[in-house]
Amino acid sequence: MIMKKATGVLVAGAVAVVLAGCSSGGGGGGKGDGSYTVGIANFTLTGPYFIGMDKAIKAEAKKKGVEIVSTDAGGDAAKLASNVEDLLSKDVDAVIISGGPLESAPAVLNSVKAADKPAVLVDRKFRTGTYSSWIGPDNEAIGKQNGEFLVKRLSKGGTVAVVKGGPADNTIGLDRTKGVKAALAKAPGIKVVEAPDYGDWSTDGGLKVMESLLASHSDIDAVFCENDAMCLGAQRAIKDAGRQDKIVLAGVDGQAEALKAILDGTNYLVTGLNDADVIGSLGLDRTVDILDGKKTEKDTVVPSPSVTKENAQKYYDPKGNF
Repeated sequence: MIMKKATGVLVAGAVAVVLAGCSSGGGGGGKGDGSYTVGIANFTLTGPYFIGMDKAIKAEAKKKGVEIVSTDAGGDAAKLASNVEDLLSKDVDAVIISGGPLESAPAVLNSVKAADKPAVLVDRKFRTGTYSSWIGPDNEAIGKQNGEFLVKRLSKGGTVAVVKGGPADNTIGLDRTKGVKAALAKAPGIKVVEAPDYGDWSTDGGLKVMESLLASHSDIDAVFCENDAMCLGAQRAIKDAGRQDKIVLAGVDGQAEALKAILDGTNYLVTGLNDADVIGSLGLDRTVDILDGKKTEKDTVVPSPSVTKENAQKYYDPKGNF
């Protein structure tokens, strides 16, 4: 079996080729001897994706002999700023920021900049502020490829329900739904129904939203969820309602449980890979490169292939961090 972590190595190699000759990511200099301490500022460690990201950064750091100090703001922006100040007081060499659903963190980025340390963003790119480098996915493209998959699946038309994570201004979710709706709009026989409530990016949230959708819509043929966790909850609701033979699901991220469901031939048919293992490990590698004074890319979009039953074995790793 080709494990998901092996895929991360392949992606890292591809990114390394792309980076040759790129301009410096900026933001502070390193000791040059490889003995670094890096802080991880997590906005939240609720949900498998963000937990997986934190674990992946730590695992890669262990391989490179980098010391890690990890923090959790519990979804509180003020706490995140406080955690970063605390990390800087410990004289970390750089800060990796996993912003989750947070749209911006000016106080955090200003503090890191004032300390003349590199700030590396993983997954979430903030709307404003100065940072050294960002590594993450093209969320609109992921949504578009899921939409194209559903168009082929629903060749005779049908109704696609959309389960959103929220809140209303979350650009990651907005971009994913924008992409899927753009693809679905090209098929005149397909109708889109957006759930009025948010699933909060969790399995329980997806379950509740899907139960409500099933109660109000008897004609649903497919469901797109802005992440796999919500889709796994939606799948449970669909099964409880006895409609698993009539409704298919499409998610985003490549969570191990979703890949297993795809491999097992359930009604979970596709996900767009946004692997926390890959992005986390690349984020740590990028941080070390900046500290070593190497030329790095400012923004790196990590490939997000469509994962179906045909290729899911390639990405599935039950022992991975995500």
